[in-house]
Amino acid sequence: MMHASELLQARAIDEIMQRLAPDFDDLPAFPKVTAKVSAQAINRTWNHFPHDPAVRRALLDASEDTQAYEGNIENMIGLIKIPLGVAGPLRVRGLAAYGDYAVPLATSEAALVASYHRGCRVINESGGCTTLILSECVTRSPAFIFATATQSARFVLWVLENFSVVKGIAESTTAHGRLTDIGCIVEGNHAYLNLEYTTGDAAGQNMVTIATQAVCDWVGEHCPLKPEKIYVEGNASGDKKASAKSFMHVRGKKVSAEVLVPGLVLKQRLHVTAKEMEQYWRVSAIGGVLSGTIGVHGHFANGLAALYLATGQDVACVAESAVGVTRFEARDDGSLYATVTLPSIIAGTVGGGTSMPTAAACLDLMGLRGAGKARAFAEVCAALLLGGELSIIAAMAAGHFSRAHKKLARKKP
Repeated sequence: MMHASELLQARAIDEIMQRLAPDFDDLPAFPKVTAKVSAQAINRTWNHFPHDPAVRRALLDASEDTQAYEGNIENMIGLIKIPLGVAGPLRVRGLAAYGDYAVPLATSEAALVASYHRGCRVINESGGCTTLILSECVTRSPAFIFATATQSARFVLWVLENFSVVKGIAESTTAHGRLTDIGCIVEGNHAYLNLEYTTGDAAGQNMVTIATQAVCDWVGEHCPLKPEKIYVEGNASGDKKASAKSFMHVRGKKVSAEVLVPGLVLKQRLHVTAKEMEQYWRVSAIGGVLSGTIGVHGHFANGLAALYLATGQDVACVAESAVGVTRFEARDDGSLYATVTLPSIIAGTVGGGTSMPTAAACLDLMGLRGAGKARAFAEVCAALLLGGELSIIAAMAAGHFSRAHKKLARKKP
């Protein structure tokens, strides 16, 4: 109400309503979408938008090989620059990841790299962390509309009877994807299929979409009960959003990481005791429940977004990937057991943006580019986030959180 009162003091109601009304006069020319990233195509796009030449120079480096981005962008006008830092080396002892990993983090948030770097050091001085891939699948949930609920139920039974055929149709579209299972939801005359795939070393979003479209086309031609409408995604998969489904099951790779931090390391590096860490973790866990968060953790999205940006992942997948649980337990000997579990890490080491020059270089820095590396990458994601949780919760428990941001995040005059 305060904002509305301020508006009325500045303008009359008629003036406000006129300003908010639709306007069809002198619509600007709308550039045609192009996936080409040649110099000519970039120039044509720029010419549609009035701009200061200095803006263009800032976004478009004439020396950049723009062809490297074809297939990743439309209407390209240039590149943005985000500072790139590194945390670690981070020692991981996992089922897939085993080594000391430099972790590149692209971010404009001061204190973020420092915090994860501190967490990595704590993990290293605790002998490294253990990581485990627990499960993996990428889902797509096509929706089929029928006249009645009875028809929806019959359709679901027909699909399950023909699972081997559906599997063959889906897998005919990809060399690496495999359809492993089909879940079913009937909601009145709507039927949703939850198609579960493994996607090799790719994040797999496009892969499963293409495979699922082939299944939908086959159903439209061969199902004895003709659906009135078919949608390749019925929004039941949890794609790019936090959901209870992603939290309770798996979408992408489900990973757990753990470390036992000795009391001396807690004191020397984090300036806290195990009891103090556990106490703040308990307070924050209850706070998360009271606020209705999906999962319980400090800041998974911080580390994931920075690592995803650096390595060419689909950053929007942070919405579902940053769902999970952090848990701390103080042991009688003064050590701290710390663990994180993330059920939906959507990331890959081939395909998508991973071939872009800087993304490929960052994956090379980690030693995790190419085939056979996606599981290790997911485990390093979990290990990094474990370090981030240790650092931020220690900062809160010790009362250092705001002090660190004041020191590192304030620009100097």
